[in-house]
Amino acid sequence: MKTTNISQDFYARVYKETTYSNETSAELHPFYSTLKNFLRKHSLENSKCLEIGSGRGAFQEVVDDYTGVDYSESVARYYNKPFFRSQAEALPFPDSSFDAAWSYAVLEHVNDPGKALDEIRRVLKPTGLLLLEPAWQCRPWAAEGYPVRPYSDFTLEGKFIKASIPVRNSLAFRLLHVIPSRSLGLLRYLLRGKRDIPLRYRRLKANFEHFWMSDSDAQCCIDPYDALLFFQSRGDECLNYPTAVRKFIIRTGPLVIRVRKAAP
Repeated sequence: MKTTNISQDFYARVYKETTYSNETSAELHPFYSTLKNFLRKHSLENSKCLEIGSGRGAFQEVVDDYTGVDYSESVARYYNKPFFRSQAEALPFPDSSFDAAWSYAVLEHVNDPGKALDEIRRVLKPTGLLLLEPAWQCRPWAAEGYPVRPYSDFTLEGKFIKASIPVRNSLAFRLLHVIPSRSLGLLRYLLRGKRDIPLRYRRLKANFEHFWMSDSDAQCCIDPYDALLFFQSRGDECLNYPTAVRKFIIRTGPLVIRVRKAAP
């Protein structure tokens, strides 16, 4: 069976359960305050807004003119606002359709996140705004649930992987990888000429059989710095990380992007 069909079946199944992305109340959602601040700060309450990866539609009432998109058709019954079943890499809207868009904990689950970002830019109007907060830097051990399963579940190799996680998660260990990686990414950006650079990410093996923990089903690991360089190479503006130094030392959290593209 193709990966697409496997993932479709997975999301159709888990959305029927209570353990996966189960928030139906906006106020109880961990993203709620970030989203409300974004809408209020940029006066978007009456704007045409798109949510990518909208799940059960918890945020469909935060603005009047709302459209939701999700990969799983099984969530359609939760909506009283426009809803489209679609992959993020092929949004079913004309160019420059929306004033603003947001996406929370979605990009890491997309097969081709760079294409998804290009699609989001395409459907946003010139100077449109994007609030983007994936789970950055998803760990490869989440797929098999190493942090939440007992040592007895694993072979000797698996036990070693589980024991090594605290070290590999430590700030010192991660800096040994992140600083050289970001330096190479910056060099690639500086040498690009006038070309847009593709989004750099690491492919993960998603678990579409058993949902052990958050991001067991993540398909890619994305550094937020690489996302910033992706947007910057296209002339977009990051409103909450305005300087080169702040961009380089970013750890996690949302990005607020103002798209800069030619009017159609």
